[in-house]
Amino acid sequence: MPRPPPVPPVERVRSRLAQSVGDRVAALLPRGYQRLGDLLIVRWPEPLTPFSREVADAYRAEFRVRNVLALDGGEEGEFRRPRVRALFPDEGTETLHREAGVLWELDASEVMFSQGNRHERERMARVVQPGERVGDLFAGIGYFTLPMARRGTRSMFWAVEKNPVAFGYLQRNLRRNGLSDRVRALLGDNREVDLPLASFDRVVLGYLPSSLPFLPRAVRLLDPGGGYVHAHLLAGSHDPVGEALESFHRAARTSGAEVLESAWHPVKAYGPGRIHGVVEARLTPRP
Repeated sequence: MPRPPPVPPVERVRSRLAQSVGDRVAALLPRGYQRLGDLLIVRWPEPLTPFSREVADAYRAEFRVRNVLALDGGEEGEFRRPRVRALFPDEGTETLHREAGVLWELDASEVMFSQGNRHERERMARVVQPGERVGDLFAGIGYFTLPMARRGTRSMFWAVEKNPVAFGYLQRNLRRNGLSDRVRALLGDNREVDLPLASFDRVVLGYLPSSLPFLPRAVRLLDPGGGYVHAHLLAGSHDPVGEALESFHRAARTSGAEVLESAWHPVKAYGPGRIHGVVEARLTPRP
C-alpha cells in the first residue's frame, strides 16, 4: 500500500496552531516562507501580531530553526534594508546560508537575500566564459559575483558595493569561499569608483526597480569591441518581454551603444502585475 504524501511543514504549523489558538488564527497563516541558513523569514499578516509568540514557537518547532523573522513589508531605503523583526530577539539574525555549493554569511535584518533569484544566480554562473573581465556594479554580499567567480576560474571580477554593511559581508564571503584572489571588491558608488574603462567583457546591473539609469556607466566600461550587459528591471506582467526590451533598447541608444542582440530572462513575480527580469544584451559602444 503506497505511503500517503508527506504533510508540508506549513500545514503542520497550521495544525499546531489550530490546537493551541484555534482554527481562525491558524487560517491566517501565510503559505510562503523563506529559509536562510538557520533562520526562517515569514510575511506577517497584521491579525497574527497578537499571537506572534505562539506562531513563532510553532514555526521554530516544525522547521527546527534558531530564529523566526516576521517580514512586515518589502525593503526600504537606497540600500533596500529588509523590514523584519526577530521574534526571538536574543537569538540574533546573522546566519550562514548555503546554495549550490556557495556560502553566504549575512545578517537577514540588515541585507536582503531573495531565494527567488536562485535560478538567475545559477544561470549567471554558467554564462561567464573563461578569461572574461566581469564587472558587478551592485554586488551586495556577492549575490552574483560569488557564483560567477566560483565557476569562472580563469576570469577576473570587479565587485562594487555602496552599502558598507553589505560590503563587509562581501569581503567575508569572498574569503570564506576562497575567491579573494580573483575578485577585486570596491566600496563606493559604481559611478565614481576607479574601474578600468573600455575593458570589460560583461557588466552586471542587479538593481531594482530598474538598473537602466546606470546603463551609460556600463557602456563606458565595455570593451570597444563589445560585450554583454545584464540589466535587471521590473516590467508589467501583460507584456514583460516587449516592455522590457523596448525600454532597454531606448536606454541603450541614449547611452551611446548599438544593441547587437538581446533577450529577456524572467526571474520571479514581484508584486501584483509586475515581473522581475533581466535583459541580457550584447552591445557595441559607438565611437
